[in-house]
Amino acid sequence: MRLKETNKAGLSLWQVVIIGIAYMTPMTVFDTFGIVSNITEGRVPLAYLLALAAVLLTAISYGRMVRLHPSSGSAYTYTKKVCGDKSGFIVGWSSLLDYVFLPMINSLLAGIYLQTLLPEVPVWLSILVFTALVTFVNCCNIKTLANANFIFVGIPVILMGVFIYFVIHNILRDYGDSHLYTTQPLFNGHTSIIPLISGAAVLCFSFLGFDAVTTLTDETKSPVSTIPKAVFYTALSGGCIFFVAAWFIQLYFPDNSHFKNPMEALPEIVLNVGGKLFQTLFLIAILLNTFASALASHASAARLLHIMGKNNQLTHRFFGYLHPENNNPVYCILLIGLVSLTSIFIQLDTAVSLISFGALVAFSAVNLSVIIHFAFKEKDNRGIRQIFCNILLPLAGLGCVALMWVNLSFDAFILGATWATLGLGWIVYCNVTKKEIAISE
Repeated sequence: MRLKETNKAGLSLWQVVIIGIAYMTPMTVFDTFGIVSNITEGRVPLAYLLALAAVLLTAISYGRMVRLHPSSGSAYTYTKKVCGDKSGFIVGWSSLLDYVFLPMINSLLAGIYLQTLLPEVPVWLSILVFTALVTFVNCCNIKTLANANFIFVGIPVILMGVFIYFVIHNILRDYGDSHLYTTQPLFNGHTSIIPLISGAAVLCFSFLGFDAVTTLTDETKSPVSTIPKAVFYTALSGGCIFFVAAWFIQLYFPDNSHFKNPMEALPEIVLNVGGKLFQTLFLIAILLNTFASALASHASAARLLHIMGKNNQLTHRFFGYLHPENNNPVYCILLIGLVSLTSIFIQLDTAVSLISFGALVAFSAVNLSVIIHFAFKEKDNRGIRQIFCNILLPLAGLGCVALMWVNLSFDAFILGATWATLGLGWIVYCNVTKKEIAISE
């Protein structure tokens, strides 16, 4: 049984884009600022530009594969169709790192915010209540989720505008015009490129919303035309929001010397810029934004599990089940909720690194799938336009991703490779089990 290819849910282009932007959590720029500022030597905005360039090139490849294979499953489906079941499974399994861990990160962030707002409430209890609420909403109809995200994304973006106003006001008051009209946030006195690429590699996880919208293909109106546009608009919109916010934060905080805890800098950033009242309002707004991201990421993760699990006879009964009324993979939704609760025991920087590994696997696989299908299988490379679209563009995307691979942290690579090895082990187990079943029959 599969997600129905009808317009019963009928998500529009902008509903899909909103879900994608919610998945990105635009306010995550505040959460990761201290981490990335340390890596890039105070050049977070430029790192976002590098990441955006790589993502937009890859988004074009996603759009081409959506038109070719208009069904849910994202990089897993495209790799499976082009390179075979086993390759598709490994890519999908590796991508699960970002799909499954992002809901966990949202629960972790919610615990951080609620600890600041309600210090008397234990962090584990805040995470438990937050995760339970997200899981419940995801068990409802997909349109309920989409409409809720309009509210939960809109309010935090308005607060981000207020934050920028405070930054401009404070700079004009304390330093004058000369400090405002400057390119200092881009370069900050440093010229080394390797730290920038390392920072961009970490920031890849921030753009996962454009990848996640492809998991909603079966629940979208006219997916062949809608999803490719949604992929590109989501990446571009999210990138612009990230860049503008990072510019003003970096302008006000050139380095991490102002922060007691750079790994969790958001409360300190908004407190220094706007005071205690603004910090409270901002944390409430970003909690809403985190809730929106948790809803969207939870939905996408559950659907990828469903799509992968239903294709295997050993897991079909559990992962392939759909709720008869809401037409959603309710068992997968509940499983993602349980995984999210592990945020009680993990650190933010570790989780972010793991997600970046899964994102880079997915981005690499989709760019390669375009080249393999169009340039080698279809041999559609006889003209300048075909060579540009089928070889040069995906190669450029692949090259950008390769630079990020080289600069991915060693711990993230080892943990990600271990996860991928477990996936290979599962393939071997399934093959052995199938042979034993065939022999017994």
